[in-house]
Amino acid sequence: MTNGLDALAALSDPTRRTIMQRLRGGPRAVGEIAAGMTISRPAVSQHLKVLKESGLVAETRQGTRHYFAIAPDGIGALRSYLDDLWGDALAAFARHVEKERAS
Repeated sequence: MTNGLDALAALSDPTRRTIMQRLRGGPRAVGEIAAGMTISRPAVSQHLKVLKESGLVAETRQGTRHYFAIAPDGIGALRSYLDDLWGDALAAFARHVEKERAS
C-alpha cells in the first residue's frame, strides 16, 4: 500500500476524481468507466493505472475483462493522512489562541 500523499496526488486530476465517482457504485469494467467520458478508453486506462499505483483502486480480471473497484486500504491511507493533517492544524490553532491570550 502507498501513502496518503500518493493518493492525494492521484486525486489532483479531475478525470481521476470522475473515475473514482463512477466506482462508488461498485466494480466496473474499463469500458463502463469510459462510457460517456470525453477522453479515449486508452486514456481512461492510463488514469486507472495511476489510481492503481496510488493504492486507491484494485483490479481484478474475469476472462479478458479488467474490473476496477475502490480499494478500502488506499482510502484508509488517504483518510489517515488527512486526519493527521487536521490534527496538526488544530494543534497549530490552539497554540495561536494561547499565544493571543498571553498577549
